Amino acid sequence: MSTTQSERLRELLEPLVTSQGLDLEEIAVDSVGRKRVLRVVVDSDTGADLDQIADVSRALSAKLDESDAMGAGEYTLEVGTPGAERLLKEHRHYVRAVDRLVKFQLTEGGELVARILKVDNEGLDLEVPGVKGRKATARRLAFSDFEKARVQVEFGRKDSKNENEQEEEA
Repeated sequence: MSTTQSERLRELLEPLVTSQGLDLEEIAVDSVGRKRVLRVVVDSDTGADLDQIADVSRALSAKLDESDAMGAGEYTLEVGTPGAERLLKEHRHYVRAVDRLVKFQLTEGGELVARILKVDNEGLDLEVPGVKGRKATARRLAFSDFEKARVQVEFGRKDSKNENEQEEEA
């Protein structure tokens, strides 16, 4: 049986989020002064758009109103998606981060910044960007080779898929 409020909330809300075609990534209840804030983070393999967020927010709000999961006090419900520099924890997070630049905290110490090319059950195939005019190199990283991984924000990167589509249209 669940003991924490977050676990009870997850049991209550996860089936509803899943029925909306999304994954429930995180639940957090924070106190901000005298108010409480329930933060729910959702995502999917294709991302979540504003309409999906609004729909799931209304559904969660209705479910919470009919239950006593948040108790009698007032609270604010915030529903959103993971941030741009999300921490990767689950296998599905790595799959969703294919073609993204990620910073890895290596188990042996040190960091590695590389682009995820492929994900399987054992680990990741990466492309390590070249430095000072050198070519990028391939590297294999097992899940046990790193402790943490976080997506990096890239500014000004050309999207090769969009470039190819634009060339075909011309």
